[in-house]
Amino acid sequence: MDPIMIEIGPIQIRWYGFFLVVAIFAGFEIAKRYLRGWGYDPDRFEQAAFWAVVAGVIGARLGYVLTSPSDFADNPISALYIWQGGLSIHGALIVGILAFWLYSRRYGTPFMPYLEASLPAVALGVIAGRLGNFMNGSDTVGRLTTLPIGFTWPESASGFPGLCKAGDVVTLAYGLCLGEVVRGPVHLTQIYGAVIGVVLTVLVVRWLAMKKPWGYAFWQFVLWYSVLRSVFEETFRLNPLWVRVYENNQIGVGLFTATQIFSIPLIILAIVMLYRLPRGTREAVAVPVNTPPKADKAEAKPRKKG
Repeated sequence: MDPIMIEIGPIQIRWYGFFLVVAIFAGFEIAKRYLRGWGYDPDRFEQAAFWAVVAGVIGARLGYVLTSPSDFADNPISALYIWQGGLSIHGALIVGILAFWLYSRRYGTPFMPYLEASLPAVALGVIAGRLGNFMNGSDTVGRLTTLPIGFTWPESASGFPGLCKAGDVVTLAYGLCLGEVVRGPVHLTQIYGAVIGVVLTVLVVRWLAMKKPWGYAFWQFVLWYSVLRSVFEETFRLNPLWVRVYENNQIGVGLFTATQIFSIPLIILAIVMLYRLPRGTREAVAVPVNTPPKADKAEAKPRKKG
């Protein structure tokens, strides 16, 4: 449980980045396979996917910073240290989707097929991110708990700083701790999140195989990721409660965190959009495989002579 996978002099390869790169490349190849089967040109997908990944990483980090501001209170510049972990899937989805939409508007590429072909990559990214969090130790830490499923981090886990327990207040022990510093037992929320990613991967494959109208798989993903994350991961994470509806420090649960609050409108929106979709399967309508991208309007206009 060491954040660093390989270290050669000043060069470091971290587990977090390694897992994410593997997930991105694997998801990229899976997406091209789906698009080829649907009759779309997978080569046109490459550039759109590149910008979506770049935008998604920026959005993921921004979303994490906004929902976990306490992690950067002592050192705000650390918000830029993406390699240390801490990405929000909701932020990645919002900004990545925007990138796909802008690209489709400019070049006439199919928006929703590209989006749905990318869902396996997103699900794999959830798994990769949480495995990276686990190796980092201090990312997405779980609450202390008396439940039998509690996990006590070993002394060899260099990335885990321990938890500061002072009365009923439990906080990360990065700085001064007036109480006892313990290494557990805690909810192993990193693994909870990885399991959620596995479940979503299986569900995505099933949703895409159903050949429902475009948008069905996407909104199902938004719905179930938000539900599963809010119930089976976020409830047990050591995150500040924006609205203190319920908290039990003995068994290690709490409602509502920022992620849970933001998930509520997403769940409602997903249900509404699924209800509005046409029934039945989508028609087999696809852009011809070798259709070139649209030319820019400025290039399409004939130049005046003289």
